Amino acid sequence: MYTTLISVTQLQTLMASGQPLMVFDCSFELMKPAEGDAQYAACHVAGAVRVDLDRHLSAKGAPDAASGGRHPLPSRETFAAWLGSVGFRPDMQAVVYDRQGANYCGRLWWMLKWAGHEAVAVLDGGLQAWHAAGGAMASGAAAEIQVSNYPLAHVLARLVDTNTIAGQLARPTQTLLDARATPRFRGEVEPLDPVAGHIPGALNRPFQHNLDANGFFKPAPELRAEFETLLAGRDPASVVHHCGSGVSALPNLIAMEIAGLGRAALYAGSWSEWCSDPQRPVAQG
Repeated sequence: MYTTLISVTQLQTLMASGQPLMVFDCSFELMKPAEGDAQYAACHVAGAVRVDLDRHLSAKGAPDAASGGRHPLPSRETFAAWLGSVGFRPDMQAVVYDRQGANYCGRLWWMLKWAGHEAVAVLDGGLQAWHAAGGAMASGAAAEIQVSNYPLAHVLARLVDTNTIAGQLARPTQTLLDARATPRFRGEVEPLDPVAGHIPGALNRPFQHNLDANGFFKPAPELRAEFETLLAGRDPASVVHHCGSGVSALPNLIAMEIAGLGRAALYAGSWSEWCSDPQRPVAQG
């Protein structure tokens, strides 16, 4: 069972073994939402199921959404129904990837843990690594699937809401870690949300810092050293990851787990939910 990363070679071996497996293509472009579908149609890992951040991993306007923000989480029940609709089963190993530096596939990785499915891993290096290694590719629409019934299991990921964040501000029991680019964190620019800045007391680690120059996650010892330097003695178990809308925070969360620092919490509503109420404090700089 793979639970954090899976290499191209490991995935090829798994495919050849006949073990129950489903691969998900989570490619997405935030400023051009239709582009992910076009990228999938052009080329994808052979047999991969198409997943769209807006359509499948978010629940904007849904009365039962599990979080706020620009990309609110669907309820666990809604997500389980979607998993069943694509034929996913509890006995399957899930492998998720994108072609955007693990920025989007981490969302599905986390949501599967949240649904109680531990056997999910990110394809290290994404589609680029698969293609470079000569992995089997396909284009066009996905093949037909056989619908299943996916039963929810015990939650394996911790979700934190806005009230919890507000109630723990400036307390040592909570360490906020913001994955947005540093100029956004400082409040120098804000291209997406109505208020610029960050939650008071938050630390900043842009999610791209988890990858090396070739698009692979850095080795575990290197990641551990970087996070320990950033946390400066703070308890890794106190970390709550967030970003703009609960998506790009996930590479940081995954990287901490790769580093052996445990599975930290996620504030899915993130900055977009926090700044929606003018009564909440905002920091800049």
